[in-house]
Amino acid sequence: MTNLERAARVRLLLMDVDGVLTDGRLYNVPGPEGKMYETKGFDSQDGIALQWLSWKNIPTGVISGRMSPATEERARQCKMKYVYQGHIEKIPILNEILADCGVHPDQVAYIGDDFTDVVIMKRVGFGIATANARVEVKQSAHMTTEAKGGEGAVREVCELIMKAQGYWEETLKKYEIG
Repeated sequence: MTNLERAARVRLLLMDVDGVLTDGRLYNVPGPEGKMYETKGFDSQDGIALQWLSWKNIPTGVISGRMSPATEERARQCKMKYVYQGHIEKIPILNEILADCGVHPDQVAYIGDDFTDVVIMKRVGFGIATANARVEVKQSAHMTTEAKGGEGAVREVCELIMKAQGYWEETLKKYEIG
């Protein structure tokens, strides 16, 4: 099966956060009372592409090993349906999400970059590694993005899904392109 055929079947897009939605860097900045707060940078073009999927009733979500208010806020901004943080063991979370949305694992795409993501990638129909992923993750994926995490990898996947499902031309027309 080609990646375009896999993308045509996607009814749910899930992903890791650090190294996928971000470049993997974590920034500790002082708050007004001197306590350190963690933050991260997200790609704006990834964000709009995730919103496009929500407009087409393709839910999205994150499963992350880290807890971060920045992730919670980014998920809200991008209209994500599923936000699971603090979960290094991701299989139970995948099963919970599948039960909630009624989607078969073959209809799920998952984007990851590190070892904890491989177990999910092996259980879904379309496993995707970011360009900056560990080599072992790339070897387990159906596809590796050209873009790195935090630098358009998610946008690349969203565009592929929209093209495969016939939504891309409509999106271009909405923005008076073409």
